[in-house]
Amino acid sequence: MSSPILKLIAQRIALGILLLLAISVLIFAGTQILPGDVAQAILGQSATPESLANLREQLGLNDPAYVRYFHWLGGVLTGDLGTAMSSGQDIATSIKGRLWNTLFLAFWAAIVAVPLAIILGLIAVRYRNGWVDKLISGLALASTSFPEFFIGYVLVYFFAVKWQIFPGISTVYDGMPFGERMQAIALPATALTLVVLAHMMRMTRAAILNVMQSAYVETAELKGLSAFAVIRKHAFPNAIAPIINVVMLNLAYLIVGVVVVEVIFVYPGMGQYLVDHVTKRDVPVVQAVGLIFAAVYISLNIIADIAAIIANPRLRHPK
Repeated sequence: MSSPILKLIAQRIALGILLLLAISVLIFAGTQILPGDVAQAILGQSATPESLANLREQLGLNDPAYVRYFHWLGGVLTGDLGTAMSSGQDIATSIKGRLWNTLFLAFWAAIVAVPLAIILGLIAVRYRNGWVDKLISGLALASTSFPEFFIGYVLVYFFAVKWQIFPGISTVYDGMPFGERMQAIALPATALTLVVLAHMMRMTRAAILNVMQSAYVETAELKGLSAFAVIRKHAFPNAIAPIINVVMLNLAYLIVGVVVVEVIFVYPGMGQYLVDHVTKRDVPVVQAVGLIFAAVYISLNIIADIAAIIANPRLRHPK
């Protein structure tokens, strides 16, 4: 691997680390300026001033904000995410299973959405400006027009209430048989797939159409290659960099943007865990989940940038 590529990769990784550090500051500051008293929220309105003062001292709320931030950041760097105020449970232990549930849901949604989006994008380019292209593009535009909660409720109404094919509440647990787990996540995975599928398909189509205007594609067409062979052998490989970026951004959304879908289907993942503790004003949990979401999103973006750099022939074969 050449030196310019390694330099660009190192720059992307360093930028990602700095960005994550900046986001950690924003997350901490955002939770600190929330209205209300954490100690009061935990002990209730009937708490005495002495008990409130003791709890604030115990939680370190009397320390300056920058001291609390560095104490929290130091704990995160050593794997200690803190303790949930509402339950007294270790946050890292509670998050472990829920993070696995979210990744499991996002994985199966991606397994369906990514290949289907690329295939539909290739078909749309092959029959561009024809009725097939217009049908696929129209359905994609309609899909992106509906928010996640609308798609989720429509799926629940038809597949869980009316036809009773899949459960409306996605209950999963440790040791659950694989087939039952797949049936439980069928509706939320379908909702996530429909949300990201259209965007990936449209961007795949746009990236390939942009490459189709290149001179080497015209040369391949003049050689008598079929339209699909030109797209598969010449256009698609040279459009792979922007497609990778789009896929990675949507994969990041599948993990980070699952909050609404998990709440609708009462799925025990990170999004549901976050919402439950936001209502309880459990600041350490909100901080931990927010930072994990940010780390996942930034990491996938870094992977997308690195993949795009490596896939760029101008960087791999400089003149």
